[in-house]
Amino acid sequence: MKQFLPVPHVPGPSRSTAPERGGWGQRLRRILASDPALRHRFDAIRHYAAGIRASEYHLTNACNIRCKGCWFFTYEFQKASRENTDLADLKAFVADEAARGVNTALLIGGEPTLFPDRIAVYREAMERVTISTNGLRRLPRAGFEDITVAISLFGGGPLDDELRAVRPSGKRFSDLFGTALGHYADDPRAGFVYALSEDGIDHIEDTVRRIHDNGNRVHFNFYSSYDTDDPLRGVRGRELLAEALRVRELYPDTVASHPYTIEVMITGDAHWDSFGYDVCPSISARHPAHHSRTRNGNPVLPQFNTWAADLETVHFCCTSGHCDSCRDSQAVFSWLMVSPRHFLESAEQLWTWVHIAESYWSQFYWSPFHPAHRPPATPDPDPATAPAAAPTTGPAPATTAPREGV
Repeated sequence: MKQFLPVPHVPGPSRSTAPERGGWGQRLRRILASDPALRHRFDAIRHYAAGIRASEYHLTNACNIRCKGCWFFTYEFQKASRENTDLADLKAFVADEAARGVNTALLIGGEPTLFPDRIAVYREAMERVTISTNGLRRLPRAGFEDITVAISLFGGGPLDDELRAVRPSGKRFSDLFGTALGHYADDPRAGFVYALSEDGIDHIEDTVRRIHDNGNRVHFNFYSSYDTDDPLRGVRGRELLAEALRVRELYPDTVASHPYTIEVMITGDAHWDSFGYDVCPSISARHPAHHSRTRNGNPVLPQFNTWAADLETVHFCCTSGHCDSCRDSQAVFSWLMVSPRHFLESAEQLWTWVHIAESYWSQFYWSPFHPAHRPPATPDPDPATAPAAAPTTGPAPATTAPREGV
């Protein structure tokens, strides 16, 4: 199940996206001029993000488990294209992607850890690589020292096995979460992406505690059961939100998700709009269905595409393509990341956006905002909700130098 989507840029002011008189860029400049610390943190995010050009790749159609409600198999993505297994073809394809400016790859499946030789092809050609994995197999460290590993987790507690611990044959097994913990204990590359469920409210605290004790971090996602008629239907949403926020307060260094992001992910509502196709920026630029969407005034991710395992087919978007049933945390994250113009009522509100952005980039081990690379946090108006501090000497990843943005 896809989890991570690096956001290529933070858009600058433009008249086409400035409904208020004078433009939102003028308001942004005024706020930043009044708060040097805020300006420094905002500029660090903007300059780093400007050097990112990302796309998503289905590394394989194969998977070693069959998660209940997985969009990939529910919508038969494995049948939509034939997997190209030729490494020479893959190397040529990845070289072409790098030549067009893509320097950040999200590898999904299927299950990427089944084919470390294919992961290596992307790592050799691109500066930043993230894999989304179910955790059943361990990605080796040798040769993959700076790759981000995003481990899926559904529901928490016994729900995770109920929803995920199923072999392709249909045979069940146990303790998939425990297996993943064992594979990635104290591994700074690895973080969990925990899909919260109303059925699993009672398991959230214990699940996060286990992640904390294992030396990992976690971002919250929202479980959409794609094998049901109404994947987003729920009756305990406020209770789920309250518990997620409570556990985040208990483990602020473990739960990297910002409170604002958690609320938008669970409710689908930001303070200015609701999440959906018309605002989601995580669509494939080359897909012909998006002609109208790319011209409606809402930002999209430039040059972003999701490629099938045949190395030829471009999928609709970063996830299932069924927008009415999507609340993918990283698609929501990307929407918030490209929307700083909606956080300009005050300096305090823009600080919230900065904290959201810092928490986003802190997911990636190759990012300077990751706890393994960042300097000690500096004081700001809301230190309790600042899950990650921006670099104090300007953005520079520990492993690769970013391209300077404009």
